[in-house]
Amino acid sequence: MAGVPCIRGTRIPVASIVAMVAERMTAEQVLAEYPQLTADDIEEALRYAAAAVDQGTLPLLEPA
Repeated sequence: MAGVPCIRGTRIPVASIVAMVAERMTAEQVLAEYPQLTADDIEEALRYAAAAVDQGTLPLLEPA
């Protein structure tokens, strides 16, 4: 996926999962959308995103 962080063993971008959680989807709703994932995968995606932000490794977009 061109260097985009993905959930282990899939081509599902971490950002997609984080965005779904940000849109207030429940874990059950995310899992219904991506049945190949587990609740642990969602938690790890959130941990990864938190660590990336904490380390300042995410590019910030310029406001429009």
